[in-house]
Amino acid sequence: MSRVHDALRRAAKESDKQKRQLAPVPMPSEQLPDLLSEIPEIPYTPAPGVFLIDPSRPSDAHSEEFRTLRTRLNHLQKLQPIHTVVVTSSCPAEGKSFTAVNLALAEAQLKDNPTLLADFDFRRPVLHNTFQFDRAPGATDVLLGKAQLSEAIRRIEGTNLYLMPAGSPVLNPLEILNLPETKALLDQLRLVFNWVLLDTPPLLFAADANLLATVTDGIILVVRLGVTTIDSVTRALQSLCENNVLGIVANGARAGELYSKYTYYYSGYYYKEKTEKPEDVEPA
Repeated sequence: MSRVHDALRRAAKESDKQKRQLAPVPMPSEQLPDLLSEIPEIPYTPAPGVFLIDPSRPSDAHSEEFRTLRTRLNHLQKLQPIHTVVVTSSCPAEGKSFTAVNLALAEAQLKDNPTLLADFDFRRPVLHNTFQFDRAPGATDVLLGKAQLSEAIRRIEGTNLYLMPAGSPVLNPLEILNLPETKALLDQLRLVFNWVLLDTPPLLFAADANLLATVTDGIILVVRLGVTTIDSVTRALQSLCENNVLGIVANGARAGELYSKYTYYYSGYYYKEKTEKPEDVEPA
């Protein structure tokens, strides 16, 4: 038995040694207010074919939908302290990354609303490809003490949008997220940014989003109409114990259903502006 005890003690010491090697030095709180000024800027160069909302075309139906989602989230924030939000789905290819990116763009359009979009899908990250910049340094590099927080974030020049890519590839994503430094990092980020949106792996294919749900303020579950099954949504919600679920975003509506509605509204409003005096227009 003594040999077993010795082996256990050696294993415990080795585990503590590895944790000390992984653990970075936390950024002192007094340095956090200066973080935004230290973050480098990059140009806005989305990849060709990426479907992003366009601030110069506010009448587009998809832009209006994301502004509506933004309004509802901001209303919830007034009722309770919500700053860190997990954006996930039950299965792949349901639009979680698409939703996270466009929601972040919508939030960043508001004045004095610094918004961080962070790629916490360490298995299949897409944020760096979407905006065409380097994957590292990023979140994993900060958590492993290989980079400073200011080095892992980029700002889209001239905007309130900040991006944190996934960072260097790791073999054990769930173990990295289990580090106490993950919660410490999220607690630091909420002191700097009004919104921290995390793109995470699907709930039913990895435990990453479930773990992050325990250290964030809420979850947005994305479903794809005609693809996501009721069984998948039920199992996804059960895996979260239905805690902190802020809402469900339905993605993949047929274009005609949305565009006909908004085209009718905006074209009618535009016609009234051209043919009637402002004081003659009845309130909507």
